[in-house]
Amino acid sequence: MTIYHFVGIKGTGMSALAGILHDMKFEVQGSDIEKKFFTQKGLEEKGITILPFDKDNVKDNMTVIAGNAFPDTHEEIVAAHELNIPVIRYPQFLGQFMEKFTSVAVTGAHGKTSTTGLLAHVIQGAKPTSFLIGDGTGRGAEDSEYFVFEACEYKRHFLSYHPDYTIMTNIDFDHPDYFGSIDDVFNAFQEMALQVKKGIIACGDDEYLQKIQAKVPVIYYGLGEENDFQARHIEKSTEGTTFDVFVRNNHYATFKINGYGDHNIMNSLAVIALCHYEGVPVEVIQSQLLTFGGVKRRFSEKVVGSQVLIDDYAHHPTEIRATIEAANQKYPNRDVIAVFQPHTFTRTQTFLNEFAESLSGADFVYLCDIFGSARENQGKLTINDLKEKIDKAEILSEEGTKLLTRHENAVIIFMGAGDITKFQEAYEKLQTAESN
Repeated sequence: MTIYHFVGIKGTGMSALAGILHDMKFEVQGSDIEKKFFTQKGLEEKGITILPFDKDNVKDNMTVIAGNAFPDTHEEIVAAHELNIPVIRYPQFLGQFMEKFTSVAVTGAHGKTSTTGLLAHVIQGAKPTSFLIGDGTGRGAEDSEYFVFEACEYKRHFLSYHPDYTIMTNIDFDHPDYFGSIDDVFNAFQEMALQVKKGIIACGDDEYLQKIQAKVPVIYYGLGEENDFQARHIEKSTEGTTFDVFVRNNHYATFKINGYGDHNIMNSLAVIALCHYEGVPVEVIQSQLLTFGGVKRRFSEKVVGSQVLIDDYAHHPTEIRATIEAANQKYPNRDVIAVFQPHTFTRTQTFLNEFAESLSGADFVYLCDIFGSARENQGKLTINDLKEKIDKAEILSEEGTKLLTRHENAVIIFMGAGDITKFQEAYEKLQTAESN
């Protein structure tokens, strides 16, 4: 039996796919840089071998699944070609794999990871479901009827997929190192829409998604009255959010979620619409929404002393704004402190003013050095360029997290898509050492 060898197994999509194949009783291993990454815990728990990069990892009896971050010149990919064994890029493999199931792709500039996790949790309350989430989580069930997965628009990777359904959460300008404009982003989503086989669930409050053309029905959800699925009578509290759903102006049901902020209402509406379309009983949707525990690095909370520490993947101004809004809903009587690490120089440069504006919603801001990426390691601007645009801001180093102790009873949000978690870990270690 072939062994699936993952080049870049610690990537969020790659680690999730490796987990799915392992659950389905395939033999799986992978390689990556030796730096610790949050996805490897799940791989280690499943007993999946993780090796340092080395061309000798590649053997005759393998199929190589290669992550998008690694070029054809990578030593392991070169070795695979020399041995004449199959090399399949992650999106292409996933596109072939999903053909066995009723597939649901979740895409959008923001909210796709949380929505994928929520949909997988809700729909598996009705039918066996396999899922691949962008937080590195994947689960495969041998008797699955549904396959729910996150589909990324970066470099138009999602065009490798022809899913039965697609949820489109929003269209926004991001990945400025690839997309030239918001119209370029829209064109990618428009192309994706034409590949969907059964139906599209789209946010009708998004001006760009209102223009999407498709060969299949487009069902709109949102807060506006013109949507097919509309949330009304919204009640927000420190315990969560309750709202009524109207389907084409007819009352459908009342739902409660443990999430905070408008973005979580929208994510839930998308899931409710898809499940309604697929005939999932309303009682199942209601109970599953209430028991959803969230996904990794999306408003993940921990209490340390008098403070609440929140780990969040927010790395775009829209996401930062939503995360701070959610913290203010849940903790209205506490100061909200943002600790932000920008991700990539091109994104920081493009959205410099927008980052400053969204971060100003916090009571105080700490900024960490810009995190580069596999595709760019340096740029002309520095973190000071962002600091100059924010009134209440300081630079924070990994060694200087003691500064955060001054904010008693505060909510401290560690935000970013790089290695921002090391700042939180350093702070937690400091707190533990001081309490002993």
